[in-house]
Amino acid sequence: MKIRDVMSKDVQVARPNDTLQEVAARMAAGDFGFIPVADGENLVGAITDRDITVRAVASGAAPNARVVEFLSRDALVVRADDDLKAALDLMSSRQVRRLPVVDKDGRLVGVVSLGDLSTRVKERYAGEALEEISRPA
Repeated sequence: MKIRDVMSKDVQVARPNDTLQEVAARMAAGDFGFIPVADGENLVGAITDRDITVRAVASGAAPNARVVEFLSRDALVVRADDDLKAALDLMSSRQVRRLPVVDKDGRLVGVVSLGDLSTRVKERYAGEALEEISRPA
């Protein structure tokens, strides 16, 4: 099975100059805590609700501060044509729950999450990944 078979294709994308408040509002409205950040079609990183809380709010950032100041750069990614095991292994080894998915040209085409895996593949694989992801560092 390939990552493209299980990834979410309808993905919210933030832009580097979006404000923290705009992105947080989109997260609240969509009930998710992760948004890839792209400049055009190029992925520049990702921002999570935790980034907003721990990096931005805790340091006193204003709601109109730009996402580019607080995003996680060099986001881990997988390619759409990679085997599903590549995503599971990366998520387990790096203890992450979501990964941006890029095409062969490096353009963002989706996101694969532990939720995607738990609903679209055998429960055993998602359970093993969750166990590794949740293990204390």
